[in-house]
Amino acid sequence: MRDASYQFLKNLVAAPSPSGYEQPAQRVFRTYVEQFAETFTDVLGNVISFIPGTGEDRLKVMLVGHCDEIGFQVKYVDDNGFLWFGAVGGVDPHITIGQRVLVHTTGGVVPGVIGRKPIHLLEAKDRDSVIKLDNQYIDIGASNRKEAEDLVRMGDPITFAGELEQLHGDRVASRGFDDKAGCFVVAEVMRLVADSVQKPDIDLYGVSSVQEEVGLRGGKTSSYAVDPDVGFCVEVFFSSDQPDVDKKLNGEIALGKGPVIPRGLNINPFLFDLLTAAAEREKIPVQLIGLPRASGTDANVMQVSRSGVATALINLPLRYMHSPVEVLALSDLEQAARLITAALYGLTSREALIPR
Repeated sequence: MRDASYQFLKNLVAAPSPSGYEQPAQRVFRTYVEQFAETFTDVLGNVISFIPGTGEDRLKVMLVGHCDEIGFQVKYVDDNGFLWFGAVGGVDPHITIGQRVLVHTTGGVVPGVIGRKPIHLLEAKDRDSVIKLDNQYIDIGASNRKEAEDLVRMGDPITFAGELEQLHGDRVASRGFDDKAGCFVVAEVMRLVADSVQKPDIDLYGVSSVQEEVGLRGGKTSSYAVDPDVGFCVEVFFSSDQPDVDKKLNGEIALGKGPVIPRGLNINPFLFDLLTAAAEREKIPVQLIGLPRASGTDANVMQVSRSGVATALINLPLRYMHSPVEVLALSDLEQAARLITAALYGLTSREALIPR
């Protein structure tokens, strides 16, 4: 991966962005993309970039990846200065205890830890049970309520601590790859198209959407605003190359073997064929899965926006989703950007999008 792209990815995942608090990550996305595309932000916080095409009666194509991550929010401060919090998005209470966290305040970042009673003091019946998030608390080192409230206030967002870390080879770990990895691919496609000598004959929109983790909200409003003919959603998907994921249920998906192209009710048949043909032509490794249900991604709301949108989904294999240590392969991100860029050149006819 080129140095500037890798630095962009690092900056993107480092920026806090729990749903509803995406502005820091959106500033990173906007600063990068506005170098090669017209860019604006809507009232919900979606960042929309645009590269115009040439010629008559051009197709309007939208790429989307959501920038929001799971996290927490301060709900209460007790007399001893401990913070009680609620989840933003689908947080797993199995993994929260013992984690380092960052409270993002108007005065700066306040570090803390999620604690609980030591195992020595637990009743035997409680040692194997999961403590609900409502019964967990954050220690920021304050001695009392006043000390804590001098540092934080109600509603401050909280993220897991930690940034991108290089593992062996091209594997990297971080919080927030769901779905800043998708945002990254959207930005890279916009860059590749802007740098191309012969651009595809389309109007291209690249969207970093918000509030996906709490109901696909930004994907819905941005799809309505852009009103595309074609939509590509870039999202993460469960990699099954770890010991405890059932391949019979989730498909055979591995890191480093290329992006995943699902086939199912969210996917326009022409676009599925277009992507697989582009992969074969450009010698891009891809992995195929069947998806016999709604995908639970921005592709859902994009597909049924207004009078309907021809939609495709490109997935990025990911281990340990919704944890502070999500793992992916950088090569999969690069191949996904190449795949989508190649497919854009095959979008020439509205008629071809209509299932026959």
